[in-house]
Amino acid sequence: MYARKSLLILLLSFSALSCCRAQQDSVLVERLLERGKREATQPLHLWYARQFLGTPYVGQTLEVNPQEQLVVNLRQLDCTTFVETALALALTHRQGSTHYAEYCRNLARIRYRDGRLNGYPSRNHYFTQWIDSNGRQGIVRERQTFPNIMTETQTLDLHYMSQHPQFYPMLKNDTAHQHRIRRYEQECLGRTVRYIPRAQLNQRRSSALGKSIHDGDILAIVTRKDGLDTSHIGFAQWGSDGRLHLLNASQIHKKVVLEPMTLYQYMGKHPSQLGIRVIEVLP
Repeated sequence: MYARKSLLILLLSFSALSCCRAQQDSVLVERLLERGKREATQPLHLWYARQFLGTPYVGQTLEVNPQEQLVVNLRQLDCTTFVETALALALTHRQGSTHYAEYCRNLARIRYRDGRLNGYPSRNHYFTQWIDSNGRQGIVRERQTFPNIMTETQTLDLHYMSQHPQFYPMLKNDTAHQHRIRRYEQECLGRTVRYIPRAQLNQRRSSALGKSIHDGDILAIVTRKDGLDTSHIGFAQWGSDGRLHLLNASQIHKKVVLEPMTLYQYMGKHPSQLGIRVIEVLP
């Protein structure tokens, strides 16, 4: 009897804590949108992104439920949820709304395949799929041409998730989910994408690079790691030093930062990082 009472108290306490956190997030969303109406500058998504400077980095913030649900957490961010949060706030702002429910609808549009939550596999797990889904919805567009900049191509062979389901709590014991993930991976097989190699990033804002990359562009770091396409994302920001930097939820700094190192210096410390794909956020 005592054990059952203790378990009930624990469950009620957890439920109360979850409700409290959800309320915190809804209040924060609406306060940010109200403030944005008065203060936000263009590009909107970059203004909202800057409001999260100092927010703690926490990995796997979406892996908190036994089944896929829309997770809203503005108190802890990883590199992808940071970008998604800023974009969802900007979309809601442009729609003239300050309501939490509208923000949630926009977050689901961005996070899930063609904006529809249909189980764990419907989340845009690979960033190529994220770009494709949000491109079809008119939210972003990948930049394909870079005048006077040497580019390279990556041939996609996405298979990391289907070959390592044990690393994903909602995937490891669900063969149906594994089959769907593999089907989505195969949709990209053999496709080539263009990126700016790391060696080209050591240019000043006045250069060809500065004409091709703008403040607020999403930069996706291309990786050589087998089975993956990208390893990290953030927003482009040209620094006062005239060099390109990354505004990101940083695992290294354990918070959202404008990386003090230039992007060229940062990538030089990570040999598996090949270069960047550039994604424009559409107005």
